[in-house]
Amino acid sequence: MAVFDIYSKRQKRLRGDVPDVYTYDRIPQPLRVQIVHIWHETLGSESEYQVSYCGTRPAYVFIVKTLRREFGLFALPGGQSHPRLEYMAELTGFLLAEQDPEKVLSAIELAFRYIDRRTRNFNHLQRPDAAKRVDDAIEELNVRFREHGVGYQYEGGQIIRVDSQLLHTEAVKPALVLLRASEYAGAQAEFLNAHEHYRHGRMKEALADSLKAMESVMKAICAKRKWTHDPNATATPLVQILLDHDLIPSFWNQHFSALRSTLQSGVPTGRNKLGGHGQGTHVVEVPGYIVAYVLHMTASAIVFLAEAEKALP
Repeated sequence: MAVFDIYSKRQKRLRGDVPDVYTYDRIPQPLRVQIVHIWHETLGSESEYQVSYCGTRPAYVFIVKTLRREFGLFALPGGQSHPRLEYMAELTGFLLAEQDPEKVLSAIELAFRYIDRRTRNFNHLQRPDAAKRVDDAIEELNVRFREHGVGYQYEGGQIIRVDSQLLHTEAVKPALVLLRASEYAGAQAEFLNAHEHYRHGRMKEALADSLKAMESVMKAICAKRKWTHDPNATATPLVQILLDHDLIPSFWNQHFSALRSTLQSGVPTGRNKLGGHGQGTHVVEVPGYIVAYVLHMTASAIVFLAEAEKALP
């Protein structure tokens, strides 16, 4: 369903009463209610829950039982008792009542992953425009996150943390689109893992996987182009191979010397100095702002490398 720019929203903007900084530890109640509405339109409504040929009830059963098992519970807390809508009521009640934001985000992620991967066909709700409805639902979820100043987006099957909407739009999203290509499957998993670690505060692991993703992209390019390379090569020799094969045009070499330095030392150095080696007797804390910077730098590098490879003859 479309997101409408209603009167109250416009008045809030005029008053400056809109969030200008993202929050990460609170999921507002109106956002939760809006997500329930999206679920009803995509997973199915109360009436569709009762219809045997619709996929609504199996969808809610799968999501609820998966969350119960992963949380180690016999029933989701906050779930409402309803004789005819038991699983729908349990999931809805949990989303509206749960206080732990990570558990709320886990439920949102799992439900939208199901929507994304299982409801695009006609058979789910007998709708000819099912795929478009799914795309609209995901777009609305991400719009709602932004409206409420909650710093997350659903991308590539996961909820990822967003620190800057501009950087996310211009770097992270294009990188994820490019990584959908089959040759970049390994890099896609590593890049998403880096964001997952970042969202959960595992900063060293985020740095390590960001480097793995960039190295995997370079190895995939070498393999695709049949350029000789060591499968165990690290970032520095891989960058040199790409430059030797004119991934960057020779007449731009001087112009891109700064980029070469970034690719060779920016992401790898951030990881090597802060996340990749033993920390001795002192616990090394990796600041979140450094990890955010490295993740965005990695995304930009991935976009550049993949687009440059596509431009080669």
